[in-house]
Amino acid sequence: MKAGFFGTLMFILFFAARAQEKCGSFIYQQHSQQSKSALPTSMQDIQKLTLPSTLLGRLEGTIIKIPVVVHNVYHTPDEKVSDAQIFSQIEALNTYFRRRNKDTANAPLYFRHLAADCEIEFQLATTAPGNKFTNGITRTYTPITKWTPDDKVKFNNEMGKDAWDSKSYLNIWVCNLDKLAGYASYPGSDPSKDGIVISYKAFGTLGSVKANYAQGKTAVHEVGHWLGLKHIWGDANCGDDGIDDTPTQASYTVGCPNTVRVTCGNSPYGDMYMNYMDITNDECVNMFTKGQKNKMRAQLTNGDRMGILTTKAFLLPAVSFIPIESDDPKWLEPKLYPNPAFNNITLDLSYDPRWVGKKIFIYNLTGQTIDIVSITNKIVTININHYKSGIYFLAAKKEDGMSIKSRFVKL
Repeated sequence: MKAGFFGTLMFILFFAARAQEKCGSFIYQQHSQQSKSALPTSMQDIQKLTLPSTLLGRLEGTIIKIPVVVHNVYHTPDEKVSDAQIFSQIEALNTYFRRRNKDTANAPLYFRHLAADCEIEFQLATTAPGNKFTNGITRTYTPITKWTPDDKVKFNNEMGKDAWDSKSYLNIWVCNLDKLAGYASYPGSDPSKDGIVISYKAFGTLGSVKANYAQGKTAVHEVGHWLGLKHIWGDANCGDDGIDDTPTQASYTVGCPNTVRVTCGNSPYGDMYMNYMDITNDECVNMFTKGQKNKMRAQLTNGDRMGILTTKAFLLPAVSFIPIESDDPKWLEPKLYPNPAFNNITLDLSYDPRWVGKKIFIYNLTGQTIDIVSITNKIVTININHYKSGIYFLAAKKEDGMSIKSRFVKL
């Protein structure tokens, strides 16, 4: 698609802010470019990368299989996605990338000849880094209640989950993503942050998925970004997505059109709103083009994603030990018991290990500090035998502003 002109920065930011309710990849990429000076040149190279014509014929009919690891980072039980939910998303990715979905017939006839079977498939990894057994799924309890596109969900030390080697795996983080359905890194990104992040409300086709995301196509869209595709409107007014067989269009599409939508002089056929790289509702997107297929496969055979072709993620693991998942906390807030108490009180902070290393201050009714207790474990037992009978207050605070305030009675 060749752009007629580029919009102003304000136009870009306005539409990006509106569009990111479904996909935050554009804003995420802008931030990445600002924080990593080498990335803009890298992105320009990515947009130019396509399969050489000498390779196109040889690779046609060759299925490229991508190993997936799903990192489910959850706080509440409803954020803990089931195996069945994960399997449904993998099945959806395979269905749509192979163009085996029944709604392919909904693509307008004048665009249908451009639609492609991308010959890309996805499978949960069977071997983890270190040649250990895996089912391709990790689950991590976190005290964090909401995540933003700042990549903290991708690190153990931020209460998220570290990425597996991004040269060998597609990392998918599933979490409670605030105000977004998903976002993705592009080829050439920091390996420790490389992959896609999906809201648990937009992941898979079962469970608590929201209606507009119920067909699992948010992950299809974000994987498109991960393989180098831009939004179909080029993230600008009548922008360029770098694909020759997608028509120029003004911006993203809202809802689910049922008629030709002409913008940027693209008559008579109008916008390709049924393309996976628009942000139309799930029920109305159903195709990648041959040009998009070429660009994605180029990343896997001739670009930054080439490591996928030599991955060991599908080999028989040397270590068959299956790691045991840690138990979830019994409650998701500080728990003080017994109350009232004679000799000891227990403060259970197992919902948030970041409290370890902090201090608890105990006050009497006059506000006088009578005791300071170091938190050395997630469950703290405090000896109150030497306190006088009466009412006391317990308080603690972390650097992030989170605090604990509880009242207890010494008998």
